[in-house]
Amino acid sequence: METSQGTVDSPQSAGQPPRPASSQGIPPNPALPPSSKGSRSPLVLVVVAFVVALMLYFGYHKARRPGAAGEHIARSTVAPDFSLETLDGKTMRLSDLRGKAVLLNFWATWCGPCKIEMPWFVDLQKQYGAQGLQIVGVAMDDASKEDIGKFAKDMGVNYPILIGKESVGDQYGGVPALPESFLISRDGKIVDKIIGLRGKADIEEAIRKALDTQPAKSEASVNKERENGPVPK
Repeated sequence: METSQGTVDSPQSAGQPPRPASSQGIPPNPALPPSSKGSRSPLVLVVVAFVVALMLYFGYHKARRPGAAGEHIARSTVAPDFSLETLDGKTMRLSDLRGKAVLLNFWATWCGPCKIEMPWFVDLQKQYGAQGLQIVGVAMDDASKEDIGKFAKDMGVNYPILIGKESVGDQYGGVPALPESFLISRDGKIVDKIIGLRGKADIEEAIRKALDTQPAKSEASVNKERENGPVPK
């Protein structure tokens, strides 16, 4: 039976003074101070979870491009002209699209957020193509043209994909994060810029802004207007 001192009597030693528990092979159980490690663990877990969530958020919304550098390009400026090779070996020049509203999208096959928005571009091209929208994708990674073409085919892309160059990226501010899109008006000016992943509704609103512009007048039409005078309203 257990004594009030916390020791145990054996039948043979009844009547004898109780022996300390330690002499019977039972280790003493002194009161230990609460572990500071255990008290800190919930706080550490919360901090770690917060940091991981923050990293996932920014990684989900945009992917960084190492080594990207370039001058800032402002809205209302004329979009820098360039010519790049298409997947079918032809050459496309941006200025050839004057008169159309252009969504110029810089992307890469390794960019997670790019894969999310590309199906939206497919839908938007179908929806607004007849109104003068032309989406153009510029692939800014080191994948081969064949791999880029296979990726675009698997994504069901219905707009031109160009093989990007760093020099073109530098013309557009270095494109430090992907995806990055520039909305270009019918007269060739930048009217909006979207960095990272945004909602489809935001992209559609920017497209409508680009569509709601007037194409630049040709030199012939300007001369004719000067000869005939302004058209009465």
